[in-house]
Amino acid sequence: MSESIQSANAPKAVGSYPHARRAGNLLFLSGIGPRSATDNSIPGNIHDAGGNLLSYDIAAQCHAVFANVHSVLESCGAGMDDLLDVTVYLTDMAKDFPVYNRIWAEYFPDSGKAPCRTTLGITSLPTPIAIELKCIATARS
Repeated sequence: MSESIQSANAPKAVGSYPHARRAGNLLFLSGIGPRSATDNSIPGNIHDAGGNLLSYDIAAQCHAVFANVHSVLESCGAGMDDLLDVTVYLTDMAKDFPVYNRIWAEYFPDSGKAPCRTTLGITSLPTPIAIELKCIATARS
C-alpha cells in the first residue's frame, strides 16, 4: 500500500500527480521545480513584453527548488536530512552546473551525510525552469 501526499506549501503540480507518495518507510517525491507556491512565478526569470524568456538566474532557482523540496518533505513529516537520493535535471549543464554544485554544498556541506546525487543535462522541462529535482527520502516513523 502507498499513501499520496499533497503539500499546501509547495507549488501545484503541472499535471495530475501527487507531490509525494509514501511506500513503507520510503518517500518518493515527484519532480519538483523552483516555481513559487504563492503565485506560480519562477524566481529569476526575465521575460520580454511578449512573454518570451530572455534570461534566468540559476542561483535563485536553485534556492527556490531546495525550499520547495523542503516544503514537500515537511508535509511528509520528514526533512532534508532524510533525503537518500536526488536526481537533478539541468537545462544548461555547461553553464549552470558549477553554480548548482556550489549551492548544493551549502545545503549539504558534509559529503558523508549528503544524499546520493545524479545530475543530468536535458534540453527542456515542462515549464520555463532551468532545474528540477526528483528525490527519494526516508519516512520518519
